[in-house]
Amino acid sequence: MTTNGKVAIVTGAGTGIGKASAVTLLKNGYRVAFAGRRIEPLQQAIAEAGMPADQSLAVSTDVGNPDSVNALFEKVKATWGRLDVVFNNAGVSAPGIPMEDLTFDQWKNVVDINLTGPFLCTQAAIRIMKSQTPMGGRIINNGSISAHAPRPNSVPYTATKHAITGLTKSTSLDGRKYNIACSQIDIGNAATEMAARMAKGIIQANGEMAVEPLMDVQHVADAVLHMAQLPLETNVQFMTIMATKMPFVGRG
Repeated sequence: MTTNGKVAIVTGAGTGIGKASAVTLLKNGYRVAFAGRRIEPLQQAIAEAGMPADQSLAVSTDVGNPDSVNALFEKVKATWGRLDVVFNNAGVSAPGIPMEDLTFDQWKNVVDINLTGPFLCTQAAIRIMKSQTPMGGRIINNGSISAHAPRPNSVPYTATKHAITGLTKSTSLDGRKYNIACSQIDIGNAATEMAARMAKGIIQANGEMAVEPLMDVQHVADAVLHMAQLPLETNVQFMTIMATKMPFVGRG
């Protein structure tokens, strides 16, 4: 596979949705920076992809830390000279406990990674994209089904994912003058490590426990690829991709 000349950054690329998406972009001609806190899973993901070494980077990154984010984007620019796609995928959740029992640190950790992280990455992306030739690029935010409807005991995750919708809309508006498109993909029950508990049973809005169906994570990666490959005059503003029979419409 020869490169298509385009450069992508994927955060949370060591596992799950991020790994599948980064590998799929890599196998479809993108040069890809795999970003995440732990370097070993990033390196393993790249090795498993089996692509030429000069088409990928593994960059240890804390998306909630401005210096760490700036170092990631500077390294990508120094290595490949431009940036075309950013997938703001990194995310965490807090323990599923009553809202009143959450600690400030548990709340702050989710906000730092799920909201401040995408904001910092978006800032850094815009600075590169507006200054390069040709100008522009695409930013894709991982929203989640929780950007629309909460699960019980999920306030930090749900609040940040609702906020991602505001970030997406603001970026879409403010990025227009720089030919920057911004999309949001809302994912429900992809079969990843984070979602494994769904197959064992998870609490529902009525208090009952229920097993929920999962979908192959590759379908999500393929959707991210589709969004990334569109010409910049076209944008998937919002996409919902989910296990067809999961509780979402009516949450039942």
